[in-house]
Amino acid sequence: MAGDRPSADELLEAVQEFLVEDAMPALDGRRRFHARVAANAIAIARREMALGPGFRAAERARLIALLGQDGDLATLTMELRRRIEAGEAAGDAVLRHLRQTAREKLEIANPGYLGDDAGLRP
Repeated sequence: MAGDRPSADELLEAVQEFLVEDAMPALDGRRRFHARVAANAIAIARREMALGPGFRAAERARLIALLGQDGDLATLTMELRRRIEAGEAAGDAVLRHLRQTAREKLEIANPGYLGDDAGLRP
């Protein structure tokens, strides 16, 4: 419901802060590593919740424009793949779409990989 507190993001943020600020400093070795992995997983989930829906909508819109047909994201992605494999889709527009899609996925999964050297600039 609107206005319910704490939100899912606030709950995840609290757990993430606990892991990073309290648990990890008190742990060592394997347990510290697993706490770091858990904190990173929570960070990914938070970015997915915040950015994922918009990125998927943008990707779908790009595919519709690129392919000239409508459909759900999975179907459109498979159609682009088919066209690329058949040699029917190439060029700057396809490359821009693929780079932007990769950039968006990395922005969720690991934004640290998006340095200036990533080669994924649109």
